[in-house]
Amino acid sequence: MTQIDTRDTRLRVTEIFSSLQGESTRVGLPTVFVRLTGCPLRCVWCDTEYAFQGGESRSIAAIVEDVRARGLQHVCVTGGEPLAQKGCIALLGALCDAGLSVSLETSGALDLTTVDARVACIMDLKAPGSGEVARNRWENLAHLGAHDEVKIVLADRADYEWAKACIAEHGLTARCTVLLSPVHGRLDPAQLAEWIVDDRLAVRFQLQLHKILWSDARGR
Repeated sequence: MTQIDTRDTRLRVTEIFSSLQGESTRVGLPTVFVRLTGCPLRCVWCDTEYAFQGGESRSIAAIVEDVRARGLQHVCVTGGEPLAQKGCIALLGALCDAGLSVSLETSGALDLTTVDARVACIMDLKAPGSGEVARNRWENLAHLGAHDEVKIVLADRADYEWAKACIAEHGLTARCTVLLSPVHGRLDPAQLAEWIVDDRLAVRFQLQLHKILWSDARGR
C-alpha cells in the first residue's frame, strides 16, 4: 500500500509556546504546547475560550519544525479540543516520529481509537458541573492503557460523588492514573483533598500549576 505523506496537511493553530506542564503526571516538566483551534464543547468553567475560533493555518511539517526548534523533549497537543481537527491524528504521529515524548489533552468526547499508541492520552471525563456530562464517550475507556490518564474536574460535592461512582463502576484506577482537580476558584482545593483522603481513593489530587505560578496569563 502506498504511504500517504501528510506533512503538508494543514491545521488551525491558536498558539505554540514553551512552559511548564501544569497538569497530569508530567506536571512541572518543561514542555512545548501546541494549542489547536476549535472545540465542540462548551464547559461552563472553560478557561481557553480564546481557542474556539481563529488561529493560523499551518502545515504539520511547519508545526513539527517549530516544536523541535524549541529544544524540549516533551510536547503536549491541546486545545480547545484538538481531535476536532482531522489532521490532529497525523500531527500526533509526526511528533512521535520526530522522537518527541507526546501527550494529548482531550475532552473525551471524540473517538480515540486512531490516536498513535505512542501518545499518552490525558482524557477528561466531564462531570455534571461542567454542563457537558452527556458528551462523554464512554467507549474511549476501553482504549486507555497504563501510560494514559483520566482527568475529572470537579465543581462541588455532587461532582465528587459522581466521580467516585464512575471510578468504581469502570474500574478506572486499575486501568490508568486517575486525576481529580477542583474547578479553579469554585471548589476549595483543601476540601477536595480531605474528601479523597477520607475515602481512601487511589487517585492523584492535582492543582493547575500554571495558574498558581502565572494566574490566568495566556501562553504560559
